[in-house]
Amino acid sequence: QLHKKLFIITIMSAFLKPCQFLAKHGLVRQQVKLFSVSARRFEGETVGFIGLGNMGRGMADNLVSKGHSVVLYDVVPEAVSALTAKGARGAASPAEVAAESDLIVTMLPNNAIVSNVYEGQDGIFSSVKSGAFLIDSSTVDPALSKDLAVKAAAAGCQFVDAPVSGGINAAAAGTLTFMVGANSDQEFAKAEMLLSKMGAKITHCGGVGTGGAVKICNNMLLAVSMIGTSEAMNLGIKLGLDPKLLAGILGSATGRCWSVDTYNPCPGVMENVPSSNDYKGGFGTALMTKDLGLAQDAATRAQAATPLGSLSHQIYRVMCNAGYAEKDFSSAFKFLREQDK
Repeated sequence: QLHKKLFIITIMSAFLKPCQFLAKHGLVRQQVKLFSVSARRFEGETVGFIGLGNMGRGMADNLVSKGHSVVLYDVVPEAVSALTAKGARGAASPAEVAAESDLIVTMLPNNAIVSNVYEGQDGIFSSVKSGAFLIDSSTVDPALSKDLAVKAAAAGCQFVDAPVSGGINAAAAGTLTFMVGANSDQEFAKAEMLLSKMGAKITHCGGVGTGGAVKICNNMLLAVSMIGTSEAMNLGIKLGLDPKLLAGILGSATGRCWSVDTYNPCPGVMENVPSSNDYKGGFGTALMTKDLGLAQDAATRAQAATPLGSLSHQIYRVMCNAGYAEKDFSSAFKFLREQDK
């Protein structure tokens, strides 16, 4: 019997040493996660979801449809009713969501609303369970995320920031990209389990706040590329080109970008995008303007030169003042067309 035990120990040691070498060099991290993370489920745990706007609605719907016990809150009762009809439960306040939930996802428009939902009189921190896991997918100032993480720890909770990218179609399809700021690999792993029900790519960017930092960089670039695509499409049409032909060529040429081949701003070029629906739905111009403001604030603090980001911010601010605030940010194309008149 002793010989058998020694033989087993020898075999395990021989297997363990190369695994330790590979893990040290980051070569088996994903495989380890496969066994230690994805095999687990949130069985018996309730997921709270706060914020059922254009993006949050699809995200929450994926959680409900994939069998999670979900309790919801939104300031628009109809948004809650649409998902309670599919099996979720509604709540009267963020505090009620927190009292019933083991994990909470928030998807909200701006710093002020996020702060109020977490710290307000009927906010999450007023009734959150000790040990709860909090995920904020809003796009906010990274400094706010860091502050909320400190307050969550004081309440016995864990907090990560996990902004998203991909748009409303990806939110509905469950194929979003999540940029996660988590203070440990263990916290990221727990966030990843839930986020994988709503997204296709989940990346650990660093500590809390780094997810938001990546997101504001992404959205600054997105704004620049959307304005550039709008200018190119407008110029091509003015030169007599068919917009679908132009978009098709740009989509396979060096000017290709997401604004060209996935979310084209010219009406009629693509189906199922806001530009072909009078710029309704999608990602609002006011929200893009807010994100560009966050990027400019961060650039000022970091002393980073962002001339195109600054100009894009100015253009989107003018668009808001011209009545485009509630339209999708791809309405930059329509705005430019109107400037030609």
